[in-house]
Amino acid sequence: MAKFFNESYAYIILPNVGKGGLGIGGAAGNGVAYEQGTMIGFAKMTQVTIGFQAGGQAYSEVVFFESEEEFDRFKENKIEMAAQVSAVAAASGASLNAEYVDGVAVFTRTKGGLMYEASVGGQQFKYRAK
Repeated sequence: MAKFFNESYAYIILPNVGKGGLGIGGAAGNGVAYEQGTMIGFAKMTQVTIGFQAGGQAYSEVVFFESEEEFDRFKENKIEMAAQVSAVAAASGASLNAEYVDGVAVFTRTKGGLMYEASVGGQQFKYRAK
């Protein structure tokens, strides 16, 4: 992920995201937004999913923005992503071939818990300036 930290225009770090579900699920987490390496504000992520799912999980998430255009969309609260589609596991070596999709790259690292799921849903982000 060092390449993304060095080369992205901006990124948000959500150190603690909690997720759980039984039929209907949800996740939420708060973090910090960085533009050109400088902390400029705060991020909140929420997620709702529907489908086969059971359990709970805690994870960290980092979202990288390739250019100012994509980051401006985030700051205008216009970034929504399909859950489980665009995230790359941040395990050793797993992110070597990761790429931006529509100017955004998402990495997650599981911290604990167990979650079985085949669900549909999406993540929504809210930005608040410092």
